[in-house]
Amino acid sequence: MIADNEETLVAHLDALRSTIIHCLVAVAILFVPAFLAAPYCIDFLTSGLELHYFHPMEVFVLQMKMAFVLSLVVAFPYVARQVWLFVLPALYERERKFVRSIVLFSSALFIGGVAFCLLVCFPMVVRFGMGFATEGIVATIGISQVVSMALWLSIAFGLMFQFPLVTFGLVKSGIVEYATVCNKRPYVLVGVLVLAAVLTPPDVVSQLVLATPTYLLFELGLLFARRYKGR
Repeated sequence: MIADNEETLVAHLDALRSTIIHCLVAVAILFVPAFLAAPYCIDFLTSGLELHYFHPMEVFVLQMKMAFVLSLVVAFPYVARQVWLFVLPALYERERKFVRSIVLFSSALFIGGVAFCLLVCFPMVVRFGMGFATEGIVATIGISQVVSMALWLSIAFGLMFQFPLVTFGLVKSGIVEYATVCNKRPYVLVGVLVLAAVLTPPDVVSQLVLATPTYLLFELGLLFARRYKGR
């Protein structure tokens, strides 16, 4: 019995290692074209702002970070497929169909979260921060701070926007009962607020802008889970 458990653990660890390797290879392949596109993306994020850099290699390092995020976004459909195949093993044909269908929604939610961050949240946070400038207080902002914040927020939004799929997947797979999730709404709300506080800069605006759509997406996942349970 112990030997069987050890073999199962080894098989899971091997599957996890294979999943991680496949994801890293996909991101690495896309890194070179993403690095070539990185300067244009940095120009887009910093348009309308007068920024400074304080180290000769600072902009190069920023382009490397931007290239990594771009390659992650482009490779996300493949990465999502690998992750969901590992999290929800295809024991039956219906699970295989579920994984194939969920990859599309997972990718759409991730890209939607990144777009929502860059088009709505990031400009709002920048305007909020710049609003404290006065005649006697002038902002001298480094390009590294602005771009790094945009990249970190983009990843945070993309991942937090996976909430409805996580909720639906847990209920569908039978790991958690629908009624149990409904009864834990206050704890989920607190958890979302805590995650938003951890993943965003220390200001209320960005935290609420991330937490509000995340909780609404959680409720959307519950709605789909309720319909699935009804069927």
